[in-house]
Amino acid sequence: MSFPLLTVTAAVPAVGAILTAAVPAARRTAAKWLALLFSVATLALAVLVAVRFDPGGDRYQLTESHAWIADFGVRYELGVDGIGVVLIALTALLIPFVIAAGWHDADPLETSSSRWRPTQGFFALILLVEAMVIISFEATDVFLFYIFFEAMLIPMYFLIGGFGDRAHSGSDENAAAQRSYAAVKFLLYNLVGGLIMLAAVIGLYVVAGNFSLQEITAARAAGTLDMATNTERMLFLGFFFAFAVKAPLWPLHTWLPNAMGEATAPVAVLITAVVDKVGTFAMLRFCLGLFPEASKWATPVILVLALISIVYGALVAVGQRDIKRLVAYASISHFGFIILGIFAMTSQGQSGATLYMVNHGLSTAALMLVAGFLISRRGSRLIADYGGVQKVAPVLAGTFLIGGLATLSLPGLAPFVSEFLVLVGTFARYPVVGIIATFGIVLAALYTLVLYQRTMTGPLKEEVRTMPDLRLREVLVVAPLIALLIGLGVYPKVLTDIVNPAVKHTMSDVKQTDPKPEVAVEAKPANESEGAK
Repeated sequence: MSFPLLTVTAAVPAVGAILTAAVPAARRTAAKWLALLFSVATLALAVLVAVRFDPGGDRYQLTESHAWIADFGVRYELGVDGIGVVLIALTALLIPFVIAAGWHDADPLETSSSRWRPTQGFFALILLVEAMVIISFEATDVFLFYIFFEAMLIPMYFLIGGFGDRAHSGSDENAAAQRSYAAVKFLLYNLVGGLIMLAAVIGLYVVAGNFSLQEITAARAAGTLDMATNTERMLFLGFFFAFAVKAPLWPLHTWLPNAMGEATAPVAVLITAVVDKVGTFAMLRFCLGLFPEASKWATPVILVLALISIVYGALVAVGQRDIKRLVAYASISHFGFIILGIFAMTSQGQSGATLYMVNHGLSTAALMLVAGFLISRRGSRLIADYGGVQKVAPVLAGTFLIGGLATLSLPGLAPFVSEFLVLVGTFARYPVVGIIATFGIVLAALYTLVLYQRTMTGPLKEEVRTMPDLRLREVLVVAPLIALLIGLGVYPKVLTDIVNPAVKHTMSDVKQTDPKPEVAVEAKPANESEGAK
């Protein structure tokens, strides 16, 4: 393809970030509209990528390859498979809603001694994160992927530490200290993971002689690249550790509740619905693609860690008093399901895991953004400060309920399909693991319905008596997400048709086939069938 569509798709938000940051300080509204315009343009390009992608064609399509650092075997190589296509679409879809939901999050504070906050910087950083996430989904050169995998930490650090949640119960100094702690913890955890991955990337180059994902996987399939068993396992662990931090997988998860709790609601969505998906995506593309034997070797331990994430995240969510931290721990549980599906090593599990990445992004965005609208009205993140909200704000309560029901994977909503596939795929190969994982569904119903009951039903608290319902801008943010949750819940085929061929390639990489049912259905004799007719 002569036109570099993938490069342009990643470059548009990067250019938008530069232009938004350059808008004069007094033109804050213009900066917001400019950022929104570039995010919509990126969405249009992502749709074009999806339209140009042929699920029945080559594994990697719309490819681009150019020499970059030739002396070290580094190339600028891009390409997308079905998994990358749907995650690019998810990212491009969510960013306009993130920008619209955070329209006033970086406005000047009336009570602050500083009369100006860097509004332009807030929206520029969001676009910059979008650009880095998109190119991470596109990169087929391991070194190129690593650069943007790490670089996205810098804008996220400033979004968490510099633009924190205003609904803080303590003083301004205490709030700033909490934001700083959350931002530094986020950065340190991910930097440590990235440094370990860097050592593994260098080791991969020593073994393979290049960084090209396609060349390395082709060489392994042809038998011309033979890694020593211990070498492959060590390299796998280096990659997996970094991805497990980003995902986040227990016990490397502790940065997420702090980061989501202290960030604004739109930035919290950016963290868990967009940035964290790079970790689980990379497990599929790089861990299983580059190190198939080591992936199978590590599977039993990873399944145990995924189970702990599912149950632990859900149990801690049940006991939360902070709305945003509850959603954070729920996300840890959901990421456990995603990783469980990836390493179940079945086509149903991996298809379900990919759909879960998309559907979790939509459901978490819907729930967290409505929670952000709720918190901004009351000025508190504590569940105990609410009660009877549905009596004064029925639209807010209704959208909050749908987001919550999607989070618990109610049949008819999109997350149900992905969770069902993950459990079916897991049970087919590891029945005991699948049975234990189902307890996460029960706990999800508990923390979601209890949250709704305590905030939206019951006696009307005096502090929320004058709470306004959702405004037009807020309805326009939430309504499309809810429509997608219902639409993909009823008709997921639009995604599975794109994802399934890529999953088959991944299963081929690890030389796995789906286990056959233990009880086979006996075919009826031909004469018996004719007699029945």
